[in-house]
Amino acid sequence: MRYIALLTLFLATSCSTAVDTKDLPNLNGYWEIKEVRFTDGTKKEYKVNSMVDYITLDSLNGFRKKVQPKFDGSFVTSNDAEPFKILIQNDSIFMEYNNDLTHWREALLSISQDFFSVRNEEGIIYHYQRFEPINITP
Repeated sequence: MRYIALLTLFLATSCSTAVDTKDLPNLNGYWEIKEVRFTDGTKKEYKVNSMVDYITLDSLNGFRKKVQPKFDGSFVTSNDAEPFKILIQNDSIFMEYNNDLTHWREALLSISQDFFSVRNEEGIIYHYQRFEPINITP
């Protein structure tokens, strides 16, 4: 099953399809990083994640925060959230972050119900997969 998910991820990000604004609501939810591709061609795969990204998008404004999943299906979280805006420029869609210390943006490369990927300003590509919680109840 994992191989099918990785093949789907590869095919989804290899094709040169533009992100459509109608797909933006798919960003809402919990996401875990699956792979990082560096500009030199190397990559780092993540088999297990202790932290998950929670993204909420309403219209063109949203926030992203790190949460830690627990075995009962709940999450440990803080009140820290990174607000962002969606920008559309030159047929590209960006997630733009701005806080008191820094400003950066990521280009959305693909979005689907189960996967999304972004490229940061250094050219590093991050591939995410929708998080599926493990619920172990006594």
